[in-house]
Amino acid sequence: QVQLVESGGGLVQAGGSLRLSCAASGRTFSSYVMGWFRQAPGKEREFVSVISWRGGNTYYAGSVKGRFTISRDNAKNTVYLQMNSLKPEDTAVYYCAADRDPLAIATIPNEYEYWGQGIQVTVSS
Repeated sequence: QVQLVESGGGLVQAGGSLRLSCAASGRTFSSYVMGWFRQAPGKEREFVSVISWRGGNTYYAGSVKGRFTISRDNAKNTVYLQMNSLKPEDTAVYYCAADRDPLAIATIPNEYEYWGQGIQVTVSS
């Protein structure tokens, strides 16, 4: 069992930056693939980014590539999402998620077994 808690969200002006953190409980964090997703009002949850269990492989949605950076610190049981050049369309509730399959680089929400409660990111124009 893994519990995930996001932090670092808030209100920022367009062009600004935020760094989201996701702290995980449990001793097996380092074996999980970790992903970030987001959900805007009235829209489906969408993939943002994923990082492999060692951190050597990352993948991004086209809409955030070049602006967002995912990273992890397995010693701290934490995954991060650095978000730069934020746009109003980035406004959403952001979720971190854990996938028990260490070989997967999943972009579909159903592939993930554990989810955080979500944190609001609002980008004003």
